[in-house]
Order: sequence, then structure tokens, then C-alpha cells
Amino acid sequence: MTSGKRTGVARKMDQLGRVVLPAEVRREFGIEPGDLLEIAVEAGAIVLTKVEDRCVFCASEDGLLEYAGKLVCDECAAKITAARG
Repeated sequence: MTSGKRTGVARKMDQLGRVVLPAEVRREFGIEPGDLLEIAVEAGAIVLTKVEDRCVFCASEDGLLEYAGKLVCDECAAKITAARG
């Protein structure tokens, strides 16, 4: 959770090392089926981070550019520029 608090939910790992993320965690972080998650170890803890690989507006994976830490496709960037016109 963004506040760093524990959810109080425990999950068992299966024989292949899989763990199901609780629905409330997936909703809070906007994690959808097919999304990439980075797995890292920090200060003795396992940390999962959603990897943004699509436009934040239309979910396109083509022609992406990064702005303010977010990915925007060329088409959405052009629409934003035209709207400011």
C-alpha cells in the first residue's frame, strides 16, 4: 500500500513459487493481467514495483515517450499539444 502499512493478508506460495496478490492491492496500484512487475530485494525485503510499459492515457505500447516519469504515446502527446493550442 502507498502508506507502507501492512494489509494483514497472508498468501501461500505454490510449488512453482507463485503468490496471488490480493485484489485490493491490485486495484490500489492499477495492476492488470499481463502487467510487468519488477522484483527486487531492498533492506532484506522483497519489493514488487509495477513496470509502466504503456501510455497512461490510452494504454498503447507504440511510440512511447517519457514525461514526468510517465509514458505517453505520440498520438496522445499530439492531442494534448493540440488542446493547448
